[in-house]
Formats: sequence, structure tokens, C-alpha cells
Amino acid sequence: MIERLLPSSVSAVEAFDDQLPALLFPEEEALVTNAVEKRRREFATARRCAREAMAGLGLAPVALLPGPNREPRWPDGVVGSITHCDGYRAAAVARNTELLTLGVDAEPNQPLPSGVRESIALSRELVQLAELTTAEPSVHWDRLLFCAKEAVYKAWFPLARRWLDFHEARVEIEPYAGTFTATLLVPGPVVDGTPISGFTGRWLADRGLLLAVIALPVTRT
Repeated sequence: MIERLLPSSVSAVEAFDDQLPALLFPEEEALVTNAVEKRRREFATARRCAREAMAGLGLAPVALLPGPNREPRWPDGVVGSITHCDGYRAAAVARNTELLTLGVDAEPNQPLPSGVRESIALSRELVQLAELTTAEPSVHWDRLLFCAKEAVYKAWFPLARRWLDFHEARVEIEPYAGTFTATLLVPGPVVDGTPISGFTGRWLADRGLLLAVIALPVTRT
């Protein structure tokens, strides 16, 4: 599924269960020693996906440890993103000569828990959610909005190195194009002298899942 959303410069691997063996490095194992078995299995499968995706770039397997904000720390020269939810795990990586940043998120195509929509959505977004639900009720648009904003944060953080609140980015979803646009409502990071004011991404609803990805290319001069 995920490869349908990503450019050819990205290596991605996904899994819909935890059936295949997924060995962890000792340092990774220590992170989930006290975790429940379900959490441990999905963590291990997601790390397996990440290492297989890295192998697609010709990179050797390494431990992927979290940074101070729990973000995965990739090898030098690599940008990447990991996601997992019930029934899905995936990782995507690319060379930093191809992409500035990469954000991937997956969610079940189910309504958000009560009260969550109002805590993540701006008033303008709430209006759009109502319109989208009327036009196409098979997609749980509130969950897709959450998914897109998670992808925005994952793309934002490696560039800005600070938290981005749900209300600090406005997302507009194009229901038929399978795209979305995120406008930053706070000053964005400056990359090579150019301020970043937002992101564009792609989304997909299939197999009971929602996927959202952002892949920001390096500007060629």
C-alpha cells in the first residue's frame, strides 16, 4: 500500500501482522523489556521493516534508537519515518540527497475516540470534516485528519527540532485527488536559507486503513 504514495527515491517496507521473525538489537530489546507482548511484537516488526527498507538503499542493519523526543535516530545521510497501528506496520527511508524530510503515519479507518476530534481540529477543519462526511461517509475523515497531522509532525520535527501542536498546522484534504495540504500557523524551519511554510502530502484509504505521507524533495539548483 505505502509504495503507492511514495516517490521512487524512497525505499519502504510494510507488514500487516507480526508473523515473520523480527530480531532486535540488544539496545532495542532493552527499550521494550517491560512492555506488554503486543507492544513488543509491533515494535520489533516495525524495526524489521525499517532495516529491510534501509537494505533497499544498500545500507547495513543498525540499531534504531529513539532520540530525546522518541523519534527514531537514523544513520547519517538517511531520512526516514516509522508507523504502526492495529493491523499495520511500515517504515520508509531515503537518502538525504533526495529528500529533506519524510513523514509517514497509518491509522485504522475508524472514528476517533470521543472528544479527540475537537482537541486536534481547528474550526475551519471541523467544517470541512462535516462536508467530507456528507459527501463520502466510507472514509472516517476525522481519523484521516489526525493521520495527516501526525505525518506533518513527523516531517516537521527533523527540520525544526521542536514540538508542533495539532493547532499549529491547518490541513486541507482533497478527497478525490488523494492529497492534502498543511499550512504552518507558526514560523517554520529555515532550510538552506528558505523558510518552510507548509507541506503537501498524499493519502490513501484501503484495507480498513488510512495512510498519509509527506516526502519533501531536495530542491535542485
